[in-house]
Amino acid sequence: MKVLALLGSTRKNGNSEYLAKKIVEGTDHTVVSLADLHIEPIEDLRHAEGGFLPVDDDYEQLVRMMEEHDVLLFATPLYWYGMSGPMKNFFDRWSQYLRDERFNLKEELTKKKAYVVITGGSSANIKGLPLVQQFNYIFEFVHMEFTDYLIGAGVKPGEIVNDTAALEKAERWNARFKMDDPS
Repeated sequence: MKVLALLGSTRKNGNSEYLAKKIVEGTDHTVVSLADLHIEPIEDLRHAEGGFLPVDDDYEQLVRMMEEHDVLLFATPLYWYGMSGPMKNFFDRWSQYLRDERFNLKEELTKKKAYVVITGGSSANIKGLPLVQQFNYIFEFVHMEFTDYLIGAGVKPGEIVNDTAALEKAERWNARFKMDDPS
């Protein structure tokens, strides 16, 4: 089982990255910081004659990575009660690549298991729930299994180490991934 951790934060060594790396430690995994890639925002041409145009950026590399992994771990800080900008750009581009005949992304996503990590302030466990629902709707749309989510409390880098419940859940996921049992 291979895990692809997609980091949505623009902050290096932040709390969501910390949890994601704890979760995949010692497993067959790839960690990608979306902010480090060149991902153009979507130009919505779904209903235009000719449809989407090719975009010269790093997104196709991500599509190939998603196809090659069994588990997709989405890690984002809670920004203004939603996902980060890089993570939103990532999902917006699905509109293009779910239609791209060079890839079979929609069918491939049905074979994946999705996990979500969200970090934010002390009230993130409540205020992050609408974001969990948004992820759920996204995964339902592509018929991908939404296996579990984790919301951790931490604002400044390193504060997540004080959230013992989040760390314990991260350890449980890590043990599951090491046993090659993502369910």
